[in-house]
Amino acid sequence: MIWQPSILSLQVTLVASLSILILGLSLGIFLARTQFPGQIFVSTLLNLPLVLPPSVVGYVLLLALGRGSPIKEWLGIDLLFTWQAGAIASTVVALPLMVESTRAAIANVNPELEAAARTLGSTEGEVLWRITIPTAYRGILAGFGLSVARGLGEFGATLMVAGSIPGRTQTLPLAIYDAVQMQRYGLANVMVLIMTTIAFVVLWWVRRLETKQEPVTHKPMNNVSSRTYPPSPPSPLSQHWERGNRAQIQGFSPSPNIGRGVGVRADESCRTHVMNSKQKKQKPKKS
Repeated sequence: MIWQPSILSLQVTLVASLSILILGLSLGIFLARTQFPGQIFVSTLLNLPLVLPPSVVGYVLLLALGRGSPIKEWLGIDLLFTWQAGAIASTVVALPLMVESTRAAIANVNPELEAAARTLGSTEGEVLWRITIPTAYRGILAGFGLSVARGLGEFGATLMVAGSIPGRTQTLPLAIYDAVQMQRYGLANVMVLIMTTIAFVVLWWVRRLETKQEPVTHKPMNNVSSRTYPPSPPSPLSQHWERGNRAQIQGFSPSPNIGRGVGVRADESCRTHVMNSKQKKQKPKKS
């Protein structure tokens, strides 16, 4: 009784996780890198399943997959009351978590890194797979983990489009509801413990992923010791040039080979200017 809902839940969650990974990653990158009219409307529409009641989401899916829909009438595919319908419901409900986490992670990537890769000849696809996604992988994985946990626990929308048929569409949340309705509390307690354990492990992993910091270590170069050595004494040539520079600053040159033509007394011109000014002041005025 326990293993059938558990295996069916894993099957539905696996298919939904693959769909969430492909659609959520694509939509997140598109919304983060593209600016177009109506972008806020599209983002709001994608986030609606987070705030709408599950019964509303299930009813919309019922209209989209049921009689009179293009999938049923044009393609002839009947998905209602199958485990595939449950996977679609889990995908729709959990997709916003993946999209928003991916969008935020991609938007926080340093654009200078991507620009540097482009200057080195990388194409846009190479920049995306070698720079952007590896840099933002923590946020992407965190959103994917939350989406998987949300899809595993989906109840309302799954009940409306897939029903609760034992062995066919009855997942663990639906089996818990039926066990409580039949007052089989022992069985319900076991399934609740399984669901709680899975959800706790996933959330713990996501939290660890968000708070994990990569340690920054500075390793010494190969064959180079970390021992510090005293500074080497200056060479005679460097001392010679240092004395020459100091002499030019002070206004005289101690050597005729240093600063020839500019090693005269620097303040001589200033002294001449002062003497000329005094002579002009002492010159008697003509009557």
